[in-house]
Amino acid sequence: MRIYNSFGRKLEEFVPLDKNTVKMYVCGPTVYDYVHLGHGRTFVAFDAITRFLRLKGFNVIRVQNITDIDDKIINKANETGKPWQEIVDIYSKDYLENLKALKVKIDFHPRVSSHIKEIIQFIQSLIDKGHAYTAESGSVYFDVTTYPKYGELSSTKMDQWNQGEEFLKEKKHPFDFALWKGMKPGEPYWESPWGNGRPGWHIECSTMSTRYLGEQFDIHGGGMDLIFPHHENERAQSESLTGKKWVNYWIHVAFLNIKGEKMAKSLKNIIPLNEAIKKYGTENLRYWFLSSNYRSPINFSEDIIEQSSRSLQRLKDAVSILRSILDEEPKSYSSDDEIATQREIIDKINGFFNSLENDFDTSSALAYIHELAGIVFSKLQSSRDFLGASLALDGFSKFNEVFGVMDEEMGFTMEKVDKVIDKVIEVRDLLRSRKMYDLSDQIRKILEESGIKLLDSKDKTTWRFQ
Repeated sequence: MRIYNSFGRKLEEFVPLDKNTVKMYVCGPTVYDYVHLGHGRTFVAFDAITRFLRLKGFNVIRVQNITDIDDKIINKANETGKPWQEIVDIYSKDYLENLKALKVKIDFHPRVSSHIKEIIQFIQSLIDKGHAYTAESGSVYFDVTTYPKYGELSSTKMDQWNQGEEFLKEKKHPFDFALWKGMKPGEPYWESPWGNGRPGWHIECSTMSTRYLGEQFDIHGGGMDLIFPHHENERAQSESLTGKKWVNYWIHVAFLNIKGEKMAKSLKNIIPLNEAIKKYGTENLRYWFLSSNYRSPINFSEDIIEQSSRSLQRLKDAVSILRSILDEEPKSYSSDDEIATQREIIDKINGFFNSLENDFDTSSALAYIHELAGIVFSKLQSSRDFLGASLALDGFSKFNEVFGVMDEEMGFTMEKVDKVIDKVIEVRDLLRSRKMYDLSDQIRKILEESGIKLLDSKDKTTWRFQ
């Protein structure tokens, strides 16, 4: 597998720290407003990445935080006259409901407000190591000059290190950033060794990611807009604390555009995710999100969503044909034309896997699945080839495990699963008797990738789930 690493801006071979486990942290939302369609794209992109890694056999530990302490939340509370806790509750609920509707599952969902103690300990350690300093206001700042690698992740030079924070004379350098913000009247606060206050934004993710994944982990991700300053600052803090390389692969999802502009709350052109799900449906949205490479910007329009819906329905129609073939009694042999078609089907499934192994290229992977559907319509629908249909349906099953867009169509009962596997093995035995070992080995490989282990003996082949 190869992954495009934002650090260095190049494709790199994927080698996890633990050969069996992938540790991943993705920045979640600051819950001061409804999550929008652009957020949805990021959530689904990393969900597909997670699903594919698990399909490859990795145990994936995925953490996605909820930022429930931030300037934006306080500002929203002041604008609406509501307590900040109520703001957090409203928009956290919306976020979690949208994840569920999009079929996105997270292993750990830490909240900042539940990790204040760990954040304070993290900051104190940075102070002790000489990477941070306190100010008279009770604020604590990270001294960027103590981290020589600052700017490497985002490729920004010192004259571009503006943090977007208010310039304060109490900073040693204008580009130093807040780890702890001294209390202001009317703001939520916690006690600390430096006085009452609250965490800065960047320290929150550094603390929670190391809390759940350790001092080093494999993948850190988020939207492309987070590379600077957020991820740059996270990296600086974390590596300054541990003295170790913090993250091996940085993955960033490109923007979602509407009318040629990035969809963003600041531009007031957002489409709330909950409204989009109600209007277009979960499967259509997931299909559309994943029809483009995650690193490519995508454009929203009603026409594009409608086109995605039609394309997805074509795949569902192909699966319906395959299911009808598998309800019939299989033939005891395959003709030369059918064997050629079976090889073609295997090539499309391999193309699907190879695409995803090349930086999770869902766009190319989807193209192979549509070519597979073309084989169903042009050849299998008339030939009624049981083995070809079995292989094709397995390909669609793999596709759905990653894309999550046809759960209902792939809903086999265990009785039907057993029957299909038994029939596939019968045809494989026939191929072996004809010494067509290349095709029979491909069938074994596909079944094993599905978690089905074949046990060959002199008399017959049996199977079991791995």
